[in-house]
Amino acid sequence: MSDEIWEKVLWKPQSYPDNYIPEKYFLASLRKNPNFRPYTYWPLVLASCAITQHLASIYTFLGVFVFVKEQSLDPRLLVWITVGCFLGGYISWEWLEYRGDKNNLANRILTGAQTLKSSILVFLALLALSPVLKTLSAATSSDSIWALSAFLFVLNALLADYSPGTTTGQPRDRLTSVLSMNAAMSSSVVLASRLSEDLAVFALMLFSVQVFALFPMLRQRLQVRLNTAIILQVLMTLFLSCICLCLAGQKSTSAYTLSAATLFFVTFIAPAILVWAQRYKNEIRGPWDVAVPKIN
Repeated sequence: MSDEIWEKVLWKPQSYPDNYIPEKYFLASLRKNPNFRPYTYWPLVLASCAITQHLASIYTFLGVFVFVKEQSLDPRLLVWITVGCFLGGYISWEWLEYRGDKNNLANRILTGAQTLKSSILVFLALLALSPVLKTLSAATSSDSIWALSAFLFVLNALLADYSPGTTTGQPRDRLTSVLSMNAAMSSSVVLASRLSEDLAVFALMLFSVQVFALFPMLRQRLQVRLNTAIILQVLMTLFLSCICLCLAGQKSTSAYTLSAATLFFVTFIAPAILVWAQRYKNEIRGPWDVAVPKIN
C-alpha cells in the first residue's frame, strides 16, 4: 500500500480496496451498548402507574358489571354516578385548558359547547340502542360471552397507549389506541347484552364510555399539563386500585386475590425484573454495522 492516509469514505477515490480497514482501527471503533441508559427502580414504578390505572379501570368495570347483573347496584344510581364523574372530568379538562391557554377564551367556549352537544347525542344514542344491545347475544351461550369478553379486554390492555401524550397536552392519535378502545367497547357491548333490563344495559354502556373512552384522555392531559404529575399519578393509582379491590373483595376472595396480585406485580415486581435483566444487555457496535448518514 502507498503512504496515502486512509479515510473511511466511499465517495473519494483511494488506492485502498473498498472493504479495507486497518487492524488498529477495527477494534478501536468497537462500542458496547452505545445508546444504553440504565433504568432505575422508582422511575420505572412511577411509569408503570399508568398500566396499573388501566388494569384497575378494567377490574372496576367488571366489578360494576357483576353488581348490576346480580341486581346489587341500582342502574339509576350508576347513571347518576357516571354523569357526576363526567361533569367532574369535564370541569377538570376545561381548567387544564384554561391553564394552558388563558387568551383564547372564545375558542374554548365554542369547543365546550360542541363537547356538550356531542355528549348529549351519545347519551341519547345509547338510550335508544339499549333495547337492541340487550338482545344482541341472546342465542349465544354465556361461556362464549365470558371467553370473548376476556380476550377483548386482554387485547385492550395490550394495545392501550400508556404514554403521557405530546408536549402540547394533546393525546397521540395512534392506531393501537383506537383498536384498544374499540376492543374495550366491544367487550362492554357483549357483557351488557347479558343484562335483563334496558336501563341496566344503558347504565353499563354509559359507564363503559366513561371508563374506556374519556378517562384515558383526561389521564394523559393531567400527566402533561400539571407540574405535580408525580403526586397525581400516585394518588390516582391508589384511588383506582382501592376501588377495584373493594368491589372484588365484596364478591369473591379469589377475585380479590387475583386483582391484588396482578396490580402488585405490574407496579412493583415487573420494574424490579427489568432492572435486574438489564445487566445482561450486551449490544456491540462496530465498523461492520450499516453506516448512518449524517445530514446537516
